[in-house]
Amino acid sequence: MTSKRPAFIYLASQSPRRSQLLDQLGVPHQLLLPDAGEDTESIETWLQGESPVRYVRRVTALKLDAAMARLARRGLAPAPVLCSDTTVALGSVIYGKPTDARDAMRMLRELSGANHRVLTAVSLQHGASRLHALSTSRVTFACLTPAQIKSYVASGEPMGKAGAYAVQGRAAAFISHISGSYSGIMGLPMFETAQLLREVGFRVESSHTMPSATQP
Repeated sequence: MTSKRPAFIYLASQSPRRSQLLDQLGVPHQLLLPDAGEDTESIETWLQGESPVRYVRRVTALKLDAAMARLARRGLAPAPVLCSDTTVALGSVIYGKPTDARDAMRMLRELSGANHRVLTAVSLQHGASRLHALSTSRVTFACLTPAQIKSYVASGEPMGKAGAYAVQGRAAAFISHISGSYSGIMGLPMFETAQLLREVGFRVESSHTMPSATQP
């Protein structure tokens, strides 16, 4: 653990939501995005028999490995590097990003009327220290009609989202109950992230943090 307090962090994520959540925490950050030739899709490949928790932790660690290699390759100034990955799980079945509109409709049909988990893993590296955290939340969908599913998929919002929905978007109208971390469901659990940042000496003002969401 280095004693020098970091002035900023690198966020190795293409998700604008994660960047916005770091802004809410008041954390200065720079994006550390993949090079054009990097194979980022294969990192998210599910391994046979892998549980959702093991999967999301492994993928996040691999993303951090790739980000650290990217940092060294570009010769950038040293700073903590943050990675995160989110997956949706119904029982032991993982729902990643839909491949197309048909796949998105399938996912939403299966999540309709059900209670599922949203798991978001966070990994942070500063110098030789690597820290990890996991946020697990539960989301209950109301029963969706075929027309609702078709209209939502036609909006384009489900594409690129784990489980084919965005909690902060139009899908909020489908959610009857949330237990856990709203920011974790969005893609970056602010409580856990703030804890990791404080462990490496980064100043995070508690007044910026978002409370966990528990709906009656």
